[in-house]
Amino acid sequence: MGNLKMKFDEILTNHLGEFGAYQKKIYFLLCLPSISAGFHMVVSVFLLGTPKYRCALPGWSNDTFEIQNEAHRQMINLMIPDSTDETLKYSQCKLIKNNISVACNQWVYDKSIFKSTFTSEQNLVCTDELRTSHASMIFFGGVLAGAFGLGTLSDMIGRKKTLYLSSWLLLISTMAVAWAPSFWVFCVLRFIVGFSCAGLFMTAFVLGMEIVGPSKRVWAGVVIEYFFAIGLVVLAGIAYAIREWKYIEIAVSVPSVFFLLYWWLVPESPRWLLSQGRHEEAEKIIRQIAKGNNVTLPEKALVNLEADKSTTGRVWHLFTDRVLLIRTLIIFFNWLVVSMGYYGLSLNTGNLSGDFYLNFFLSGLVEFPAYTLCLVFLDRVGRKKLHVSCFVGGGLACICTIFTMLYADESLQPITVTLAMIGKIGIAAAFAVIYVWSAEIYPTVVRNAGMGASSACARIGGMVSPYIADVSKVVDGHLGRALPLVIFGGFSVLAGLLSLLLPETLNHKLPETIQDGKEFGKKENKYFPSKSYSNQAFATDDNISTTKTESSRL
Repeated sequence: MGNLKMKFDEILTNHLGEFGAYQKKIYFLLCLPSISAGFHMVVSVFLLGTPKYRCALPGWSNDTFEIQNEAHRQMINLMIPDSTDETLKYSQCKLIKNNISVACNQWVYDKSIFKSTFTSEQNLVCTDELRTSHASMIFFGGVLAGAFGLGTLSDMIGRKKTLYLSSWLLLISTMAVAWAPSFWVFCVLRFIVGFSCAGLFMTAFVLGMEIVGPSKRVWAGVVIEYFFAIGLVVLAGIAYAIREWKYIEIAVSVPSVFFLLYWWLVPESPRWLLSQGRHEEAEKIIRQIAKGNNVTLPEKALVNLEADKSTTGRVWHLFTDRVLLIRTLIIFFNWLVVSMGYYGLSLNTGNLSGDFYLNFFLSGLVEFPAYTLCLVFLDRVGRKKLHVSCFVGGGLACICTIFTMLYADESLQPITVTLAMIGKIGIAAAFAVIYVWSAEIYPTVVRNAGMGASSACARIGGMVSPYIADVSKVVDGHLGRALPLVIFGGFSVLAGLLSLLLPETLNHKLPETIQDGKEFGKKENKYFPSKSYSNQAFATDDNISTTKTESSRL
C-alpha cells in the first residue's frame, strides 16, 4: 500500500481539509481582485457617459448648457432648432445661421449628472457618437485577448507570477487612461486594461479554486461573484462623489497597489507546481497549508504525492454527433446572450428614468439576491429549472419595460426601473448557473475545451453589448430608449427556452467519454440519477485551467 500514489484532491479531502482556516484566508485575498474587476468592467458608464448637450452659441464665450438668464434663453431659441427627438427640447447637432439649419462643431454639455466625461472632453457626439460604443467594444476585445493570452501564460509560468504581472499591468494602464490625450490612445489603453483585468480576475479565480476541495468549488465559484457585485456598488458611490472621469479612473486604479503585496501574501498553486514536476516547492506550500489549518500531515502523503493526468480532447469533438452539436450550440448561445445581457443592462443605466447614480447602485445591489438564489436553490431544484426560470423570467421583465417607457407617464417610470432590476437579477443568476451546468453537460474528455469555447462566446457577447445599449443613438425618442431592454430581454427568453433542450445534471453521474455524452440525459441508461453524485465536473485537477475553464464573470 505504501507505493500507492496520492493526488492533491485526496490530500485536501483526507488530510488538509477542503476549506480550512488557511484556505479561507487565501481565498478571501483572492476574492478582493474581483472588486477591482467590477470597477473596470463597467466604469465606462462614467468614463464614456454622454451628457445632454447642444450646439454652442457662436460668439457667446461663456455659453453653458444651463440657461443663464432670459437673454440667454432667447438666443438659444433663436439659434438652436427644436429637436425631432421627442425626449429632447433642442437639436443636438444643428444650429441656425442665416435662417438655414447647419451642422455645428462646438458643443456645451449638461453638468448636472457628470462634471466631465471623456466623451464631453473629446466631443464624441453627433457624427462621432458611435465612437463610444467602439471604445467599449475594444475594451471587451482586450478582455477576450487577456483570457487567452494571460491564461496561456498562467499555465506556462504559474498562477502567482501571472497574477503579479496582471496587477502591475492593470495599475499602469488604468493610471495612464486618466491622461489619454486622444480617442485612439484611450482605446489602446482601455484594451490593455481589459487584457490585464481578465488576467487578474481569472488567475485569482482559478488559484482560489485550486486550493479548495472538490465539494467546495461550486460554492467558491459563486461566492466570488459577490465581490464583483461589491465592486459595482462601491463604484456607484465613487462616481457619485467625484463625477469627473479622470479622478474616477484614478480612484478605481489605486486599489491595484494592494495587489502588488500578493507576492508575499499569496502562495503559488501547489496543484500547478505538481503538474510541472516541482514537487519540493509544492510540498513546502502543502506543509504551510497544514500548519495554517492546524492539522498534522502524514509523511507518506507527501512521499506518494502526484499530479492528476489531464484527460485530453478537442472542441471539434463536440460537433461530431447531432446530439452533442445541438447541445453545444445551445450552450454557446446561452453564454453569448447571458454575457451580452449582463453587461448590456449595466451599460444601459443611462436610458432609465430617475437618478442615474441610484439606478447604477441598484443594478449592482440586486446581484446579491441573484447569487444567493443560486446558492440556495442550485442543489435543490436543479440546474435546468433554476436557469430557465431565471433567464426567461428576467428576459420577460426586460421586455415588459417597453409598455411603461412608451405608454406610461413619468410618474410610473419607477416601475420601469423595477422591471429592469428584476431582469438584472434573473440574468445575473443565469450567468452563475450556466457556468456550473455547462461544465457538467460536457463530457470529461472535452470539458476544458468546451468551457474555453463557451467562455469565448461570452466575450463576444460582451463586445456586442455596447452597441445594443447605445441603440438610442441611432433610434430617436422613447422607442430608442426602450429597445435595448427589449432586445436583451428577447434574446434572454429565447436562450432560456432553448435551454429546455439541455439535460438536467443534478444527482446524475456525469458523462466521461464522447459516447457517454451522446447517451447522457436519455432515459433508462446507466446515467440515470445516482444519489452518490457530488458535483464531479469540479472534482478533478484537470478540470481547473486558466486557458480552458474560466470564470463565468469574465
